[in-house]
Amino acid sequence: MIHPSAVIHPSAQLADNVSVGPFSVIEENVSIDEGTIVGPHVVINGHTQIGKNNHFYQFCSVGEANQDKKYKGEPTRTVIGDDNTIRESCTIHRGTAQDREETTIGNGNLLMAYTHIAHDCVLGNNVTIANSSNLAGHVVVGDWAILGGFSGIHQFCHIGEYAFVGIRSTVTQDIAPFVLYAESAPRSVNTEGLRRRGFHPDEVALIRKAYRIIYRKGLLIEQVVEELTKLSTDSKSIQLLVNFIKNSKRGLARGPMII
Repeated sequence: MIHPSAVIHPSAQLADNVSVGPFSVIEENVSIDEGTIVGPHVVINGHTQIGKNNHFYQFCSVGEANQDKKYKGEPTRTVIGDDNTIRESCTIHRGTAQDREETTIGNGNLLMAYTHIAHDCVLGNNVTIANSSNLAGHVVVGDWAILGGFSGIHQFCHIGEYAFVGIRSTVTQDIAPFVLYAESAPRSVNTEGLRRRGFHPDEVALIRKAYRIIYRKGLLIEQVVEELTKLSTDSKSIQLLVNFIKNSKRGLARGPMII
């Protein structure tokens, strides 16, 4: 299962059934768990830990030194969970000592071709990032979020759970959970995504009410939090919105008013 042209450091830790394709390079401080497929011409280096049943397609670069000028070769990490699909020419860089020292990718994610995940990013589970999208450093993407192709996410931005970011979007502030964001503005609730994830219609209706509070009433953020708290105290979706807004560091992307 290891092609003879692959170069694997003797100290690298590979489970018995890991597959490594032609001309791939796996360096010293890398561990790869069972069932993972490393395609041809893949480079995995740095202190990188990779879980089970991942598939890295050709020309991926994983765990490489980040592009932060402050990085001085510290032994920072890249940690990737299980069941991820990393398509052609994706780049995933290790963390920095100035932040969390780790770039983290959860489980069940799909990173399409030419995606870039910069230092200290955190991807949750079941995230889809379409072709040629770029995440700057320190970006956090919540579970089940979808980023359209050619999207660019500014450093330190957070993308909430179940959000949908449209094709060619530029994101410079935080995108709240459940929101469909396109052309530099929130447009609606991501109702199709919620339907596919099995959300009950009553919960979707409650999220719609929350959306109107956040984006349609012209309220200050403090007023938004107050109104959302009044809306429901037992809905997990509303609590997720409240916590996201309270913890936003870059500010909530609300954009121009769309009626």
